[in-house]
Amino acid sequence: MSRAVAANRPAVLSDLIPGTILRDVALVVGAAALTGLAAQVAFPVPGSPVPVTLQTFAVLLSGATLGLYRAAAGMALYLLAGLAGVPWFTAAGDATLGYVVGFFLAASVVGALAGRGGDRTVGRTVVTMVVGTVLIYLVGVPWLAVAADMSLATAIEKGVVPFLIGDGLKVLVAAGLLPAAWKLREIFTS
Repeated sequence: MSRAVAANRPAVLSDLIPGTILRDVALVVGAAALTGLAAQVAFPVPGSPVPVTLQTFAVLLSGATLGLYRAAAGMALYLLAGLAGVPWFTAAGDATLGYVVGFFLAASVVGALAGRGGDRTVGRTVVTMVVGTVLIYLVGVPWLAVAADMSLATAIEKGVVPFLIGDGLKVLVAAGLLPAAWKLREIFTS
């Protein structure tokens, strides 16, 4: 690949959408809204204050498609709007707020990795998405332990273990979608 082609290569999928500030604002608001909508798809887990939702998928997908800055802004908007009263957090309350804070970190890191090609192949996408998922757990689980007055081991048992299979499936779906989207772009632009 020549330097001219590499310089014009979009860093993340949303870079393919023409526009500037208006596009970026729409993408940031869209990421926040998508995450809020994904929070409404919630299923209780018996014995856990944390429900199964589609939020982590929305967060990881937003990070990978928007890149570092737009994804970080989208998750910051999601967090701040929710704290201001927009009813798009899950009903679990304070016990799960750490996961929401973790969304900001995960979307940012996933966005940075995607901007460096972390979403171009299945293998790299899996690694990128696993890193993002682990970051959500690293912030969410200690917060859960403190907010729900439980030990760290119990917080892991109630805030990680029941979600591993579902989060694994979300990673696999993203690992199929993102590289496929890049391949389609190559097909239609060559």
